[in-house]
Amino acid sequence: MRRFTGPGPGSGLSPDRSRPPGRPGNLPAELNRFVGRDDELADLAARLGPDRLVTLTGMGGVGKSRLAARAGAILQDRFCDGVWLVELASLHEPHLLDHAVAEVLAPADHSTRSPRSALCDHLADRELLLVLDGFEHLVDACAELITALLRRAPGLRVLAAGRRPLGVPGEQVLPLPPMNAADAAALFADRAAAVVAGFGVGPGDEDAVDELCRRLDGIPLALELAAGRLRALSVEQVLHRLDDRFRLLTGTTRGAPPRHQTLRCAIGWSHELCTPQERLLWARLSVFAGQFDLEAAEYVCSGPELPTEELLDVVGELVAQSVLVREENAAGVRYRMLDTVRAYGADWLAATGDGERLRRRHRDWYLGLATWCELDWFSSRQAEIAARIEAELPNLRIALEHSLESASDTHLGQYLAGTLWFYWVGCGRLAEGRHWLDRSLALEGGHDEARLKALWVAGYVAVLQGDTVGALGALQECREEAERTGNATAAVYALHRTGCLALVCDDMPRAEELLRGALARYHEIGELNSNVLMGQVELAMAVAFQGELADAVRLCQDVLEVCEDHGERWARAYALFVLAYAAWSDGEAGRARALLEECLGIHHAFRDLLGAVLAIELVALVMAGEGEAEEAAVLQGAAERIWPSVGLPLFGSRYFSRPHALCEQQARRRLGDGRYERAVREGARLDLDAAAARILPARGPVPGPRRAVRIGSPVTHEPAASPSASGGETAG
Repeated sequence: MRRFTGPGPGSGLSPDRSRPPGRPGNLPAELNRFVGRDDELADLAARLGPDRLVTLTGMGGVGKSRLAARAGAILQDRFCDGVWLVELASLHEPHLLDHAVAEVLAPADHSTRSPRSALCDHLADRELLLVLDGFEHLVDACAELITALLRRAPGLRVLAAGRRPLGVPGEQVLPLPPMNAADAAALFADRAAAVVAGFGVGPGDEDAVDELCRRLDGIPLALELAAGRLRALSVEQVLHRLDDRFRLLTGTTRGAPPRHQTLRCAIGWSHELCTPQERLLWARLSVFAGQFDLEAAEYVCSGPELPTEELLDVVGELVAQSVLVREENAAGVRYRMLDTVRAYGADWLAATGDGERLRRRHRDWYLGLATWCELDWFSSRQAEIAARIEAELPNLRIALEHSLESASDTHLGQYLAGTLWFYWVGCGRLAEGRHWLDRSLALEGGHDEARLKALWVAGYVAVLQGDTVGALGALQECREEAERTGNATAAVYALHRTGCLALVCDDMPRAEELLRGALARYHEIGELNSNVLMGQVELAMAVAFQGELADAVRLCQDVLEVCEDHGERWARAYALFVLAYAAWSDGEAGRARALLEECLGIHHAFRDLLGAVLAIELVALVMAGEGEAEEAAVLQGAAERIWPSVGLPLFGSRYFSRPHALCEQQARRRLGDGRYERAVREGARLDLDAAAARILPARGPVPGPRRAVRIGSPVTHEPAASPSASGGETAG
């Protein structure tokens, strides 16, 4: 029996090499064995050193993505700041490229500066490898971004994988050919063994396997699809049926390179082997981007030809045939399509003339999902909701784009952008939230309720970014229009956020007046949710800064009781911050530190950068008072690194800046200027994760989101909510 192995000793590359302990990065674990490509791996290893940009090119399905990720894993120990993978296949809009790269490489940026500026600053002094995968539909935007990053970050190396070169000066292009005969046979045998237990290539099968690999030109995707057919066929039968399908599809793409036709034939052959229901679902699922779950597929894709009760079985068959990939993560069991497979399905969907209807259903599902998640945010399921929205972000972006492309649907885009306030604000996505809110508000939607919601959310985001002018404009427009139309809910949200603006602008008497008024009006209309609790926390801050600590403590203890009743954690963290401030003011350093540890743990889990950096600043002050001056200075350095990603440091407020100033004063007095500055520089090398780990050493890894519970539409599989039900103003 023929034996196939991975990279051999001659290549100098170990097939079992794992990430060095503690090395940063986000490369996914390999789910099956990497086979072959010794020469290509060695070539990449040699190039990624003297050359700063290497682009791996080749046709779809030839294995560019897998090879790039494998090379990144092997080269991990060359880069002290790790290897980071950015997958762009599901990103369709060039203007979102910077956001997509920033969310992988850089800390969440809440400031008004562009994501590109934030990326350049973040990467300026780092040594890392960026693996950019699936960029071919965004070539111009990617070329511009990569050029800017390479100019600003001398320690950056880029490995790009796509169907064409980027065309950037200094780019080294490495075309990836199909697999050689030995590697192709090894790959087919390996994947066949995963499908058929005990499968092996014996003497009688070698010729058939070699012929099959030759006919498929050694293209990995085609080989894996062929191996999947062994559930029902022998190798000889696969070879015979493949011959039929090649004849059927040859020449359907006139003028295309032969290997493009070969890949299309391989996918078309798999498509032809599907039942009519499987083919229909394949086409309809092409409207999704990235991952999706079964409930979404049932709502968007079911119909008379594809009953809901049968869809699960059809999905299972598509998974078995490798058309769909099943994955499981914090958001639960999810599915996705490879880009080439999705593109093939999209062609069939276009041919049916049903694409626009499916895209509307897709948009409606995600409108409903966002509505349910907003309502459930005020509950014990906040962590699950955060994970769910994070997983659904590519689909939510498509829903936003679809809504804003049509004048008749603009109000739906405004509603969706506003409804996601809890994600933009609570999960460190202020910059992207501001992008969608500003874009939707630049259009006339014709629906006052949706526009008013987008206005107060835009004002809220601008307040947190330190954009006083933008916040004031949005909130004034919201209040005036709400009063004109009699929308009491929008009016009180605008009043509340105007009070928040006064708070960060140091007008504490005005902030107290506005926030007390907003809380009274919330009570009158029966509004209770995370926003209302945050209004009470903000009022507590205003009175605490005016020296009324007992009143601040009473307000925050009341918030904690409500949070306990509802399982709310996000607003709880801010209440803990105010209680810690009061405890420190009363000389209770131990209690303050315990409160801040819980506060920071929650903020870090949600990736709420603003809440986290406020907690770090106050922890530093507590440490300085307890004699830990050097550690306090280190944390101040870490905070200084984080603030530019939030916005104006400490809002430019003398009240919010007071802990920082006192900490610096105490630390400098104990350490002297030289030691203090050295400690701050040391802290400036820490990211949020590292800073949090120094503060929470006894807690082990900082907790992330728990596994998601099912969040979706009712069992009727209708949209979860309608934007017109109550104007979309209640922010649950």
